[in-house]
Amino acid sequence: MQPSNQDPVGASDRKRLVFISLGIFSFFAILIAQFYRIQILEGDKWTKEAKRQHFFIVKEPFLRGTFFSNASIKRGHPETPQRFVIDIQKFHLYIDPLSIPAEHRSTIAKKLLSLVSFSLTEQLELRPQFDLKSRSRKLAMWLDREQRDLIMQWWLPYARQHKIPRNSLFFVNDYQRSYPFGKLLGQVLHTIQNNKDEVTNQGVPTGGLELYFNKYLKGKQGKRSLMRSPRNSFETDSVIASPQNGADIYLTINHCLQTIAEEEIAKGVKKCKAKSGWAVMMDPKTGEILALAQYPFFHPADYQRYFNDPLLIEVTRLQAITDANEPGSIMKPFTIAVALKANEVLRQRNEAPIFDPDEKMATSNSHFRGRSKPLKDTHLHHFCNLEMALQKSSNIYMARLVEKVVDRLGNNWYRQMLFEAFGFGRKTGIELSSESPGLLPTPGKKHPNGTLEWSVSSPYSMAMGHNIQVSSLQVARAYCILANGGFLVQPTLVKKIVRTNSDGTQDILLDNTKPERIAKFPRVLSQEMVERVVKGMKYTTKPGGTARRADVWGYTEAGKTGTADKIVKGTYSPAHCCSSFVGITPLSDPAFVLVVTMDEPEYGYIPGIGKNHHGGTCSAPVFREIAQRSLEYLGIAPDDPFGYPVGDPRYDKNKADWMPETRRLQEMYEKWNNMSGKASKK
Repeated sequence: MQPSNQDPVGASDRKRLVFISLGIFSFFAILIAQFYRIQILEGDKWTKEAKRQHFFIVKEPFLRGTFFSNASIKRGHPETPQRFVIDIQKFHLYIDPLSIPAEHRSTIAKKLLSLVSFSLTEQLELRPQFDLKSRSRKLAMWLDREQRDLIMQWWLPYARQHKIPRNSLFFVNDYQRSYPFGKLLGQVLHTIQNNKDEVTNQGVPTGGLELYFNKYLKGKQGKRSLMRSPRNSFETDSVIASPQNGADIYLTINHCLQTIAEEEIAKGVKKCKAKSGWAVMMDPKTGEILALAQYPFFHPADYQRYFNDPLLIEVTRLQAITDANEPGSIMKPFTIAVALKANEVLRQRNEAPIFDPDEKMATSNSHFRGRSKPLKDTHLHHFCNLEMALQKSSNIYMARLVEKVVDRLGNNWYRQMLFEAFGFGRKTGIELSSESPGLLPTPGKKHPNGTLEWSVSSPYSMAMGHNIQVSSLQVARAYCILANGGFLVQPTLVKKIVRTNSDGTQDILLDNTKPERIAKFPRVLSQEMVERVVKGMKYTTKPGGTARRADVWGYTEAGKTGTADKIVKGTYSPAHCCSSFVGITPLSDPAFVLVVTMDEPEYGYIPGIGKNHHGGTCSAPVFREIAQRSLEYLGIAPDDPFGYPVGDPRYDKNKADWMPETRRLQEMYEKWNNMSGKASKK
């Protein structure tokens, strides 16, 4: 028998082997393709997913920039800079709900309620947080280190006993604004809200310097990668980015001067029963604000109480820059300065001047063009010269001067002087939001109601501080012209802004201490004009003047009172006044210009003292107290060693500054106004 040439069994096995091989090859090909897709094509996607499950990013907080006090204010005796604001490390409490077994959630929530002070709303919302499908839920904010440690002392043993991952409850550190001086400088600084921006972790300012300089104060948060461990605490993987702290701002305000100003303003407001009060202290040479006080106070740390109360929210405004009121008689020195400037302009044209400061000007005729009612002085003065008019605060004298100015040089020239030389009607450019430009009428321009801003009688009203609105900051700046010899300064609250890098080096982002800044101040009045105006202002605080209570004992000073009725329901209300005193001291080398304003002091007469609502009664004494204490703190030696109250052993009426001149002026005044004759008849 012949053997068959075919082997069906072997062929079948080979076919099976081929199919199996192809199947295995296809399977591995699919695996390789899937591996390629997962590892190569979709590698980033699955890497992120894995990291999401095993790692997470913790944001590293930064320190927001802070504010430093002016430490170089005392001449020759620099101090250590003091922080108005500090950032204190606090902790936010979080849970990882998915890591907490359901049977333990209520127990943990109940325990946390006993350890942390939650609001009623937070108490109601606490337990539901544990049931959310989330890896991170914030339960409490701004816990201090003691609270954190107390919670961890309970949690760690509890988690170990019940085999719960320790990192199911964790803390994230952050920094919270704190105020070592409490309410000091509250309206100027303001604060940031408790809830920061969730994306950037940047603070949200409520106003003040925090808002104006937010771009400098902001830092940049860092990032740190942490690995989840089911049994252990978080393990640090790596620092992805280091945090960058915000820049620090060195202010011109000194904490001691600010304290003095706030204490005395509070006393003054309470004494005269005013609605509020404020003070602005400025260095006349540099424009630096040395103190900016206001009462009632604003406590930044308790900002929510103020902003949630319609009555208290008004306290958060910085009235020295936001409120523009009619200045009243504190405007009169600038009326004198305008008249002196007009004399200079006319002499340059070879024309006769409008007046002689020493001449005897009639002040009994009070009728002026465009006015239906005559002007009034507090007392009748038949004749005055420049010094008498400032000493007695004569409205009629000032109106006569401006009448001569506009008759010779025109309304536009007069307005231009007030605008360009003294800065009225425009913002000063101080580093604060919401500054009011005030209101300086413009010839030919109309109010929203259609009436002209500038009428025939407007110049006469403006001469005595009416029909014009200015802020206290604008007033302080204008008086600096009289204190520094004729230069218009640029007010500032900042000496410099400094950013400290991680390596310890510093970058100066803004420097206002350079001499070049002061060199840019324009001269707007001559030295001769300034000296003549200041000479007249010196009589104000001496016998016969309107501000005897502003006399700074042991020092020379010059100033002016102002009392202006406020507009209530469209008409002037004598019972609602804005009363001020502005002064310069010491005159030998002025340390500061100080504006003190009382808003709506109680209307009435105090026997033996005078009208409570007048600037010479309610604001002048506050000026004296702030000035006296400030000069002593600054270590400035008295320049009027005999200028003390009568009865003080240091007092000498013949040697005290400006007393002989005051007596001679009084004698001349009595002679011109026939006072001596009337006295002899009596």
